[in-house]
Amino acid sequence: MPQYLWEASTWPDFNWKSELILKSLASARKRQGRFLREMESLGFEDGLRACAIAVEEDAIQTAAIEGEKLDREGVRSSVALRLGLPDAGLRPADKAVDGLVEVLLDATQNYAQPLTKERLCCWHSALFPSSGSNLHDIITGAWRNEPMQVISGRYGKRRVHFVAPPPERIEAEMAVFFSWWDDSRKKTDGIIRAALAHLYFVSTIT
Repeated sequence: MPQYLWEASTWPDFNWKSELILKSLASARKRQGRFLREMESLGFEDGLRACAIAVEEDAIQTAAIEGEKLDREGVRSSVALRLGLPDAGLRPADKAVDGLVEVLLDATQNYAQPLTKERLCCWHSALFPSSGSNLHDIITGAWRNEPMQVISGRYGKRRVHFVAPPPERIEAEMAVFFSWWDDSRKKTDGIIRAALAHLYFVSTIT
């Protein structure tokens, strides 16, 4: 019996029970519809500001997942600069914040563009503009080239929670991922597709 998801013979064919997610999916779609109607009722300038607020909050919450607390004014300034709003430059953001905002805007505004290795690597480089540390250099803009484990506990009593696929498998795994992403565009509900993409991605690249 496989220990990890990517070791299963059915990988990466995902199955799920629709009846267990229909209620949550319907609620999300209802909120999405309400948001889109409100956006359509706004003028161009107000719509642009609403977009800026959404990206700002997305950046704050995305960083919070990783345990980082961003300076909201810096994020707001970075978003405004890229959208041409007057708040630009009020409090300059650091390169990491600028990179995160750049990635979020590209992903949301250019969502119809093909997802490719080059695009993902550009996002990765933007998210980690300073790739060095006192302990080791962090490789950015490229696939992982080392084994990866998720562990906890102190040295000598560590517990392994997850082992990612070996680095030599990543190129082929991501080729399958890109193909699935393109094929699923018109076949799978967008919210479910996003959840599956996240599961696939973190199970492979992590």
